[in-house]
Amino acid sequence: MELRVLGCSGGIGVSLHTTSLLVDDDILIDGGTGLAELSREEMSLVRHIFITHSHLDHIAGFPMLLDSIFDLIKTPIVLHARPETLQVLQQHIFNWLVWPDFSCLPSVEQPVLKFQPMMPGEQLQVGNRTVEMIAVNHSVPAAGYRVQNGSGSFAFSGDTTTNDTLWEALNRHDDLDLLIVESAFPDQERTLSEKARHYCPQLLAQDLEKLRHRPRLYLSHLKPGCEETIVAQCRHRIVGLPVERLCGGDRFTL
Repeated sequence: MELRVLGCSGGIGVSLHTTSLLVDDDILIDGGTGLAELSREEMSLVRHIFITHSHLDHIAGFPMLLDSIFDLIKTPIVLHARPETLQVLQQHIFNWLVWPDFSCLPSVEQPVLKFQPMMPGEQLQVGNRTVEMIAVNHSVPAAGYRVQNGSGSFAFSGDTTTNDTLWEALNRHDDLDLLIVESAFPDQERTLSEKARHYCPQLLAQDLEKLRHRPRLYLSHLKPGCEETIVAQCRHRIVGLPVERLCGGDRFTL
Protein backbone atom coordinates (compact mmCIF):
# COMPACT_ATOMS: atom_id res chain seq x y z
CA MET A 1 0.00 0.00 0.00
CA GLU A 2 1.38 3.37 -1.04
CA LEU A 3 0.49 6.65 0.67
CA ARG A 4 1.26 9.95 -1.04
CA VAL A 5 0.78 13.27 0.75
CA LEU A 6 -0.63 15.80 -1.71
CA GLY A 7 -1.28 18.44 0.94
CA CYS A 8 -1.26 18.61 4.74
CA SER A 9 -0.96 22.27 5.73
CA GLY A 10 -3.34 24.25 7.89
CA GLY A 11 -3.30 26.99 5.25
CA ILE A 12 -2.01 27.93 1.83
CA GLY A 13 1.08 29.67 0.51
CA VAL A 14 4.05 28.94 -1.70
CA SER A 15 4.52 25.12 -1.61
CA LEU A 16 1.71 24.80 0.97
CA HIS A 17 -1.50 22.91 0.14
CA THR A 18 -4.37 21.85 2.37
CA THR A 19 -5.21 18.30 3.28
CA SER A 20 -5.41 15.51 0.74
CA LEU A 21 -3.88 12.03 0.96
CA LEU A 22 -3.69 9.60 -1.97
CA VAL A 23 -3.77 5.87 -1.15
CA ASP A 24 -2.34 3.83 -4.02
CA ASP A 25 -3.83 5.50 -7.10
CA ASP A 26 -7.56 5.13 -6.49
CA ILE A 27 -8.43 6.35 -2.96
CA LEU A 28 -8.35 9.90 -1.64
CA ILE A 29 -8.71 10.91 1.97
CA ASP A 30 -9.96 14.51 1.90
CA GLY A 31 -9.94 16.76 -1.11
CA GLY A 32 -8.19 19.99 -0.20
CA THR A 33 -6.02 22.17 -2.42
CA GLY A 34 -3.38 19.44 -2.51
CA LEU A 35 -5.32 17.87 -5.38
CA ALA A 36 -3.62 20.40 -7.65
CA GLU A 37 -0.56 18.16 -7.40
CA LEU A 38 -2.31 15.47 -9.48
CA SER A 39 -2.25 15.32 -13.24
CA ARG A 40 -5.55 14.98 -15.06
CA GLU A 41 -4.71 11.34 -15.79
CA GLU A 42 -3.97 10.70 -12.10
CA MET A 43 -7.26 12.35 -11.14
CA SER A 44 -9.14 10.06 -13.51
CA LEU A 45 -7.87 6.98 -11.61
CA VAL A 46 -9.51 8.03 -8.34
CA ARG A 47 -12.56 5.90 -7.55
CA HIS A 48 -13.25 6.68 -3.87
CA ILE A 49 -12.98 9.86 -1.80
CA PHE A 50 -13.29 9.65 2.01
CA ILE A 51 -14.01 13.04 3.56
CA THR A 52 -13.24 13.77 7.21
CA HIS A 53 -15.54 16.80 7.55
CA SER A 54 -17.07 19.69 5.66
CA HIS A 55 -14.59 22.51 6.28
CA LEU A 56 -13.28 24.23 3.18
CA ASP A 57 -9.63 23.29 3.58
CA HIS A 58 -10.61 19.61 3.34
CA ILE A 59 -13.02 19.89 0.41
CA ALA A 60 -11.89 22.83 -1.73
CA GLY A 61 -10.20 20.76 -4.41
CA PHE A 62 -12.47 17.87 -5.20
CA PRO A 63 -15.39 19.80 -6.79
CA MET A 64 -12.89 21.08 -9.34
CA LEU A 65 -11.39 17.60 -9.71
CA LEU A 66 -14.81 16.36 -10.81
CA ASP A 67 -15.12 19.16 -13.33
CA SER A 68 -11.66 18.35 -14.69
CA ILE A 69 -12.19 14.64 -15.36
CA PHE A 70 -15.90 13.97 -15.84
CA ASP A 71 -15.38 13.23 -19.54
CA LEU A 72 -12.58 10.73 -18.81
CA ILE A 73 -14.37 8.30 -16.50
CA LYS A 74 -17.11 5.75 -17.13
CA THR A 75 -18.17 5.01 -13.55
CA PRO A 76 -18.89 7.57 -10.80
CA ILE A 77 -16.44 8.51 -8.09
CA VAL A 78 -17.94 7.46 -4.76
CA LEU A 79 -17.86 10.12 -2.05
CA HIS A 80 -17.89 8.63 1.47
CA ALA A 81 -18.59 10.78 4.52
CA ARG A 82 -20.77 11.09 7.58
CA PRO A 83 -24.41 11.80 6.67
CA GLU A 84 -24.16 15.27 8.21
CA THR A 85 -21.15 16.06 6.02
CA LEU A 86 -22.86 14.85 2.86
CA GLN A 87 -25.87 17.00 3.68
CA VAL A 88 -23.67 20.10 3.93
CA LEU A 89 -21.98 19.31 0.62
CA GLN A 90 -25.25 18.71 -1.18
CA GLN A 91 -26.93 21.83 0.20
CA HIS A 92 -24.06 24.28 0.08
CA ILE A 93 -21.58 23.11 -2.59
CA PHE A 94 -23.25 20.89 -5.18
CA ASN A 95 -26.36 23.07 -5.35
CA TRP A 96 -25.98 24.72 -8.80
CA LEU A 97 -25.26 28.03 -7.07
CA VAL A 98 -21.75 27.40 -5.77
CA TRP A 99 -21.01 24.41 -8.04
CA PRO A 100 -22.95 22.09 -10.37
CA ASP A 101 -24.52 18.97 -8.94
CA PHE A 102 -22.25 16.32 -10.38
CA SER A 103 -24.42 13.57 -8.96
CA CYS A 104 -26.59 14.13 -12.03
CA LEU A 105 -23.93 15.25 -14.53
CA PRO A 106 -23.18 14.60 -17.32
CA SER A 107 -26.49 12.70 -16.94
CA VAL A 108 -28.67 11.23 -14.22
CA GLU A 109 -28.05 7.79 -15.70
CA GLN A 110 -24.28 8.19 -15.80
CA PRO A 111 -23.16 10.72 -13.17
CA VAL A 112 -19.59 11.48 -12.26
CA LEU A 113 -20.31 11.53 -8.51
CA LYS A 114 -22.14 9.23 -6.12
CA PHE A 115 -22.83 10.10 -2.47
CA GLN A 116 -22.51 7.21 -0.02
CA PRO A 117 -23.10 7.82 3.71
CA MET A 118 -20.71 6.15 6.13
CA MET A 119 -21.06 5.88 9.87
CA PRO A 120 -18.33 5.92 12.53
CA GLY A 121 -17.32 2.35 13.28
CA GLU A 122 -18.16 1.20 9.78
CA GLN A 123 -15.47 -0.58 7.74
CA LEU A 124 -15.45 -0.61 3.96
CA GLN A 125 -13.45 -2.99 1.78
CA VAL A 126 -11.93 -1.30 -1.27
CA GLY A 127 -9.89 -3.87 -3.19
CA ASN A 128 -7.37 -5.23 -0.69
CA ARG A 129 -7.69 -2.19 1.60
CA THR A 130 -10.04 -1.86 4.57
CA VAL A 131 -11.06 1.70 5.44
CA GLU A 132 -12.54 2.29 8.89
CA MET A 133 -14.29 5.52 9.86
CA ILE A 134 -13.67 6.75 13.43
CA ALA A 135 -15.61 9.51 15.19
CA VAL A 136 -13.49 12.42 16.44
CA ASN A 137 -14.15 15.68 18.32
CA HIS A 138 -14.28 18.78 16.13
CA SER A 139 -16.47 21.86 15.71
CA VAL A 140 -18.59 20.06 13.10
CA PRO A 141 -19.36 16.34 12.75
CA ALA A 142 -16.01 14.84 11.80
CA ALA A 143 -14.15 11.59 11.39
CA GLY A 144 -10.71 10.10 11.18
CA TYR A 145 -9.82 7.02 9.16
CA ARG A 146 -7.76 3.88 9.68
CA VAL A 147 -6.61 2.08 6.53
CA GLN A 148 -5.03 -1.35 6.36
CA ASN A 149 -4.14 -4.03 3.86
CA GLY A 150 -2.37 -7.35 4.33
CA SER A 151 1.00 -5.76 5.01
CA GLY A 152 0.51 -2.49 6.86
CA SER A 153 -1.78 0.07 8.43
CA PHE A 154 -2.02 3.79 8.99
CA ALA A 155 -4.45 6.17 10.65
CA PHE A 156 -5.30 9.81 10.00
CA SER A 157 -6.99 11.84 12.72
CA GLY A 158 -8.53 14.50 10.52
CA ASP A 159 -9.28 17.65 12.53
CA THR A 160 -9.88 16.97 16.21
CA THR A 161 -9.06 17.82 19.77
CA THR A 162 -9.14 15.88 23.03
CA ASN A 163 -11.25 12.75 22.67
CA ASP A 164 -11.40 9.07 23.57
CA THR A 165 -13.04 7.65 20.44
CA LEU A 166 -10.00 7.84 18.17
CA TRP A 167 -7.67 6.16 20.61
CA GLU A 168 -10.14 3.48 21.65
CA ALA A 169 -10.74 2.57 18.00
CA LEU A 170 -7.03 2.36 17.25
CA ASN A 171 -6.37 0.29 20.36
CA ARG A 172 -8.89 -2.33 19.24
CA HIS A 173 -6.48 -3.34 16.47
CA ASP A 174 -3.28 -5.32 16.87
CA ASP A 175 -1.08 -2.95 14.92
CA LEU A 176 -0.58 0.61 13.73
CA ASP A 177 2.46 1.39 11.61
CA LEU A 178 1.91 5.08 10.89
CA LEU A 179 -0.15 7.76 12.63
CA ILE A 180 -0.82 11.15 11.04
CA VAL A 181 -2.36 13.46 13.60
CA GLU A 182 -3.08 17.15 13.61
CA SER A 183 -1.65 19.81 15.91
CA ALA A 184 -2.94 23.05 14.50
CA PHE A 185 -1.83 25.58 17.09
CA PRO A 186 1.18 26.13 19.39
CA ASP A 187 0.71 25.85 23.13
CA GLN A 188 0.58 29.61 23.63
CA GLU A 189 -2.68 29.56 21.65
CA ARG A 190 -4.25 26.76 23.67
CA THR A 191 -7.41 28.79 24.37
CA LEU A 192 -7.99 29.29 20.65
CA SER A 193 -7.11 25.65 20.03
CA GLU A 194 -9.77 24.48 22.48
CA LYS A 195 -12.37 26.90 21.10
CA ALA A 196 -11.75 25.71 17.52
CA ARG A 197 -11.49 22.08 18.70
CA HIS A 198 -7.99 21.45 17.44
CA TYR A 199 -4.99 19.95 19.17
CA CYS A 200 -2.07 21.94 20.46
CA PRO A 201 1.09 20.08 21.57
CA GLN A 202 0.08 19.87 25.23
CA LEU A 203 -3.35 18.44 24.46
CA LEU A 204 -1.98 16.05 21.87
CA ALA A 205 0.70 14.74 24.22
CA GLN A 206 -1.92 14.05 26.88
CA ASP A 207 -4.10 12.13 24.42
CA LEU A 208 -1.24 10.10 22.98
CA GLU A 209 -0.80 8.54 26.42
CA LYS A 210 -4.08 6.70 25.67
CA LEU A 211 -2.56 4.94 22.64
CA ARG A 212 -1.03 1.51 23.29
CA HIS A 213 0.73 1.36 19.89
CA ARG A 214 4.05 2.98 19.06
CA PRO A 215 3.72 3.97 15.40
CA ARG A 216 5.73 6.41 13.35
CA LEU A 217 4.19 9.78 14.23
CA TYR A 218 3.76 12.64 11.77
CA LEU A 219 2.16 16.02 12.48
CA SER A 220 -0.28 17.60 10.03
CA HIS A 221 -2.47 20.70 9.75
CA LEU A 222 0.19 23.02 11.17
CA LYS A 223 -0.75 26.67 10.85
CA PRO A 224 1.53 28.53 8.39
CA GLY A 225 4.23 30.45 10.24
CA CYS A 226 3.92 28.28 13.36
CA GLU A 227 5.28 25.02 11.99
CA GLU A 228 8.70 25.01 13.66
CA THR A 229 7.27 26.07 17.02
CA ILE A 230 4.56 23.40 17.00
CA VAL A 231 6.98 20.64 16.02
CA ALA A 232 9.50 21.70 18.68
CA GLN A 233 6.81 21.81 21.36
CA CYS A 234 5.50 18.39 20.36
CA ARG A 235 9.01 16.91 20.49
CA HIS A 236 9.41 18.37 23.96
CA ARG A 237 6.09 17.09 25.30
CA ILE A 238 5.60 13.73 23.56
CA VAL A 239 7.51 10.94 25.28
CA GLY A 240 8.43 7.63 23.65
CA LEU A 241 7.54 8.51 20.05
CA PRO A 242 9.79 10.18 17.50
CA VAL A 243 7.91 13.21 16.14
CA GLU A 244 8.17 14.25 12.49
CA ARG A 245 6.54 17.01 10.49
CA LEU A 246 4.39 15.80 7.60
CA CYS A 247 5.10 17.61 4.34
CA GLY A 248 3.49 17.74 0.95
CA GLY A 249 5.25 15.27 -1.33
CA ASP A 250 5.99 12.76 1.43
CA ARG A 251 5.47 9.13 0.42
CA PHE A 252 5.12 6.03 2.56
CA THR A 253 5.06 2.32 1.73
CA LEU A 254 3.06 0.20 4.14
